[in-house]
Amino acid sequence: MTQNEKMSLKHNPLARFSRGFFYPFNSLGFIRRHRVLYRYVILPFLINVLTFVGVIYWGFDFFQQQVMSRLPQGDAWYWLILNYFVIIAAVLVVLVLIFFTFSVLGALIASPFNDQLSERTEKLLVRGEERPFSWRGFWQDTIRTLAAETKKVIVFLLGMLALLLLHLVPLLGTALYPVLSIAWTALFLIIEYNGYVFARRGMTFADQRRAIFRHSALMSGFGLGMLCLLAIPFLQFIAIPLGVVGAVRMLEEAGELGAGESGP
Repeated sequence: MTQNEKMSLKHNPLARFSRGFFYPFNSLGFIRRHRVLYRYVILPFLINVLTFVGVIYWGFDFFQQQVMSRLPQGDAWYWLILNYFVIIAAVLVVLVLIFFTFSVLGALIASPFNDQLSERTEKLLVRGEERPFSWRGFWQDTIRTLAAETKKVIVFLLGMLALLLLHLVPLLGTALYPVLSIAWTALFLIIEYNGYVFARRGMTFADQRRAIFRHSALMSGFGLGMLCLLAIPFLQFIAIPLGVVGAVRMLEEAGELGAGESGP
């Protein structure tokens, strides 16, 4: 294979989509090779475990109170079949609620630590100077990050609520809802995990949108990869740090990182 053919293959949209998809997964190896990142991963990991346990407890408490206690009662065989169908549907709904709640809430709570992890990963890739630690800087970054994360979460939830209106359209709306909700969630994850780098550069929303669409295949693969990673049982605990590191590595490949570009 010639050099031109290799370059053409590398920039093929399907190849870029595939690389973007696997960035969250293969970032575990990157973290293992750079032990300096461990201290930035451990605390978010513990936060994610506690968040996941809390969400699971809430989910099944909700299931017990809102579903099991309201099931129709009766001795006839058809009541038994109806109960089984209702329980299966309710379990699926609760699992989806748990997934989305953990994805959003875990990222929001751990966001200040994720910002630190993102910045340290970027310094490893571009060999830039690391900012000296100060509590004042830490709290300023924490407030900035939490404010930005809260805005993104609100927009995401409003989008999901708007998509629920599709169920008012018979057949077509019901068929479109799962596709559009997955696409909307993947877009949220793209903005969420790339947002730490974008925020440090003081990029406006228009600048962020242009950067994302400039590398649409890479970004789409990353968003879908994160969605799959968050859906794998027990890997949710480390999914958020892997997404943070994966996003920085992806932006480095895309040429969106550079020494001296980070904000103060």
